[in-house]
Amino acid sequence: MPEIHIKPLQAPEPELADDAIRLEPLDQTHVPEMTGLVDDPEIARFTRVPSGADEAFVRGWIGRYERGWHDGSRAGFAVRGLDGAFLGFAAIIELDVEHHEGEIGYMVAPVARGMGVAVRAVDLLTSWGFGELGLLRLELRIDIENTASSRVAEHAGYECDGVLRNVHFKECSRCDLAVWSRLSQE
Repeated sequence: MPEIHIKPLQAPEPELADDAIRLEPLDQTHVPEMTGLVDDPEIARFTRVPSGADEAFVRGWIGRYERGWHDGSRAGFAVRGLDGAFLGFAAIIELDVEHHEGEIGYMVAPVARGMGVAVRAVDLLTSWGFGELGLLRLELRIDIENTASSRVAEHAGYECDGVLRNVHFKECSRCDLAVWSRLSQE
């Protein structure tokens, strides 16, 4: 069997930012803000975060993202306004550098919804994924009832490839999950 070489990810330098937001690599200092974020009912409804997620969950979850930087499997970021305000979370939640693919996920704090934060974060991650990471395909998986996230995908230039019907989502829940993708040559 061939030996697998793990290649750590390097935090983007300069940091990923535009004229309204910046993405900072996720670490344990973000626990309080992330704990507040996962307590939101819309986050519980439309993301893979388990119901009743608490600080212990958030610490472990952030730990997986910290390890992801070291083993090249994922890259998580806190989303901040240029004034430093916490606006949410964005990540390449599944990263397969060997096969040049990844999946992006995000959560926006209630106070920042409707301000374009998710589109900006997805745009920054998409550019970084296609550029620095050399990915060829990125995707978003969105519950078809989450119309706000479907609009994010459209505004970020993703196309709906189709719908996975009645798939297990988390815990005991199932949903119809749209798969949106973008290719590096588009």
